[in-house]
Amino acid sequence: MKVIEKIREAEAENRVVFSFEFFPPKTDDGVDNLFDRMDRMVQHNPSFCDITWGAGGTTADLTLDIANKMQNMICVETMMHLTCTNMPVEKIDHALDTIKANGIQNVLALRGDPPHGQDKFVQIEGGFACALDLVKHMRGKYGDYFGITVAGYPEAHPEVIDSSGVATLEAYQSDLAYLKKKVDAGADLIVTQLFYDTDIFLKFVNDCRQIGITCPIVPGIMPIGNYKGFMRMIGFCKTRIPAELTAALEPIKDNEEAVKKFGIDFGTEMCKKILAHGIKQLHLYTLNMDKSALAILQNLGLIDEAKISRPLPWRRPTNIYRVKEDVRPIFWANRPKSYLTRTIGWDQYPHGRWSDSGNPSYGALTDYQFMRPRSRDKKLQEEWAVPLKSVEDIHEV
Repeated sequence: MKVIEKIREAEAENRVVFSFEFFPPKTDDGVDNLFDRMDRMVQHNPSFCDITWGAGGTTADLTLDIANKMQNMICVETMMHLTCTNMPVEKIDHALDTIKANGIQNVLALRGDPPHGQDKFVQIEGGFACALDLVKHMRGKYGDYFGITVAGYPEAHPEVIDSSGVATLEAYQSDLAYLKKKVDAGADLIVTQLFYDTDIFLKFVNDCRQIGITCPIVPGIMPIGNYKGFMRMIGFCKTRIPAELTAALEPIKDNEEAVKKFGIDFGTEMCKKILAHGIKQLHLYTLNMDKSALAILQNLGLIDEAKISRPLPWRRPTNIYRVKEDVRPIFWANRPKSYLTRTIGWDQYPHGRWSDSGNPSYGALTDYQFMRPRSRDKKLQEEWAVPLKSVEDIHEV
């Protein structure tokens, strides 16, 4: 289902919706942990989750794989980032064809950051120059299949923000005009760059409405988790920081727990102000961490840990080709991820499950979901070497 359709439904029912962003980890264990964390967070029914595309296309294959598993194993509406950096049209079409085949309908179309080691974006031969080109291409080739989201910059794109830390009025207005071109070319939705001054975001929304942008504008909220990471991120994005935020963080910057608690409280107040102005969507940049994002949503009364339930023993599929599925073998009811992993490549009846014994459905139980716990146990045994059988053993360690 397209994210814009879910947002329109929520608007008609006067409901607040929220969503999460994740990025591809660098290690196999990191990917493992991400899926575990994602699985817990999806229990709270976000309207969608998105997965980023590495600078210069560095995580292209991993992003495609994670997006597929998000949509078909975690069963959450998935939006995949797609950038123009180092991406000739053939690679872009390969990515789009792949996610379409996997039942994914949502894409965040971006120009992308320069590859590592480069200062400026350079259009490659056979590639696109900007996100507008990508939006036009997607609408031209794939018609109405994809729901397309684009990025909005409340303070203007970082590249037009000068050394004073503020974009000129001319640069800001030019950035708004370009955003309208992306929407007019077929984008359904805008998600903003992070910000920490809510008034800047509210002014941005008003300015967009003044020039005729009518689609939903979703605020991107990044909870403050630790001081160094926060400073690195605002430096990269050239985000303005209110004086009161700086004053509050400075005395506690070396106390990570205090910073995290402050970040939750500050993020909660930001969201309360945004919701009070009639905006009913929140997009949380999680940095692959769950506690701060969930704490903010709990403070807002949008989630309740005590009320997590499933209408069926499994999550309903979000794959557009399987949304009407309402029957699965009882044996697999409490193992939805294992079931989907083991059956995703099976041939269909009459050539599959009840036919040729050489069919994948009769294969050995060697898939990833089954092997992972045993391989993890083996790794732990190798790390500890000597089993712990008594209190004395623990004391010795």
